[in-house]
Amino acid sequence: QVQLVESGGGLVQTGGSRRLSCAASGRTFVINFVGWFRRAPGKDRECVAAVSWSNRDKYYADFAKGRFTISKNDAENTVYLLMDSLNAEDTADYYCAAGTPVYTAYNVRLETSYDSWGQGTQVAVSS
Repeated sequence: QVQLVESGGGLVQTGGSRRLSCAASGRTFVINFVGWFRRAPGKDRECVAAVSWSNRDKYYADFAKGRFTISKNDAENTVYLLMDSLNAEDTADYYCAAGTPVYTAYNVRLETSYDSWGQGTQVAVSS
């Protein structure tokens, strides 16, 4: 069993930055990748970014490229999502999730590739 706890959500102004954290505990040795997803009001949940547990591979959705940075602290088993240049379209509930399949750019985009999910943290971007 893997437990994931997100933190860092809140209210941020347009153009501002926010860093989300995802702390993993439990059977972390089964994790092959961690992804950040988000669900905006009235929309489906979508993958934002993902990182392999080895920290070698990273994936970004097109909308995240150049604005968001995913990173992992190996010593703390924590994955971060630094979000810059935020706008109203980034308002959403953000979730981290851990997957056990082999890391591929295809796998990490799919919700079904993930076995464990955090409870989510809300980010609201105000104009």
